Amino acid sequence: METVTFATQNVWTWWFAIYLFLGGMGAASISLAIATDRFLKPHKTLVLWGVVGGVMMLNLGSMILFIHLLHHTAVLVLFTPFAIINQPGAWIAWGTQFIMWVQIAGLLYAMSYLRESTFWLNFPLAGTVIKSTAFARIADFGARFRGLFAWLAMLAGFGTAAYTGLLLQSFPAVTLWHNPAVPVLFTVSAFSTALAYLMLVMLVFIRNREDHALQVLFERTDVLLLALELFIIYTLFNFTLSGSESGYRSATLLWESPMWVVGFLGLGLLLPFLVELRSLLKGWSGSAPMVIACILILNGGYILRHMFMYSGVYAFPW
Repeated sequence: METVTFATQNVWTWWFAIYLFLGGMGAASISLAIATDRFLKPHKTLVLWGVVGGVMMLNLGSMILFIHLLHHTAVLVLFTPFAIINQPGAWIAWGTQFIMWVQIAGLLYAMSYLRESTFWLNFPLAGTVIKSTAFARIADFGARFRGLFAWLAMLAGFGTAAYTGLLLQSFPAVTLWHNPAVPVLFTVSAFSTALAYLMLVMLVFIRNREDHALQVLFERTDVLLLALELFIIYTLFNFTLSGSESGYRSATLLWESPMWVVGFLGLGLLLPFLVELRSLLKGWSGSAPMVIACILILNGGYILRHMFMYSGVYAFPW
């Protein structure tokens, strides 16, 4: 009779949590900024913050993942459709395509706005590139097909945010990850952190009073997303606590961790939820409470992924 033993995985740790966090938030930021400009309120500045910031997040996260790859040249195959054709069930291949296209479409959508911005002209290298003839031609091409690139960026951005959870769910050995609630949880968290990032930008850097109605809409949406996140976590742990021993041990690790209970649930979800709800019902005299709430949401988004990595328990034999 075989003895079942348990171990906490130690391969995907903090570096992978950063990749999942920046990838989901960066892609969702691009999608939300473009959707806002397209359907809610023309907002060139927010598009630039969302797209440029989102591209930087995606590239930083991808670079961290690339450093940890065993075969660095193998990643070149992922940038072609052949990886999906040969392995349609490989979520890393789908994710690479989503990440690539959300950046390309997002930048093409924003390039004409970038050309009109005076901020980037203050940087010698960026200013030279923006003033170049090649940049102008590409920007004109992006502006001509802006509607097409908007939809491509939004869909690829959603795909990237969902992929971060689907990638984890594809590992059956770890019950905590192999859970139908994980892709939904990570997608909701990605868009919540992206809203927090965009609200933080509007409150601290843009500071335009005409954006008040847009900020209220973002707050309402984020309150719903935070409430949905809490509900998903409740259902997720009902699944793990009543399922396999591997899931039960993962759940136990999480609920015995102050970082999970206090850092994520308390400070990363419940407190920002209450602050945003109070803002919607009665308002605040200044922007400081909302700025703090946004920072807490961003911190909580990372802790969620960090703790999921360190609490992934698998059983031997599988």
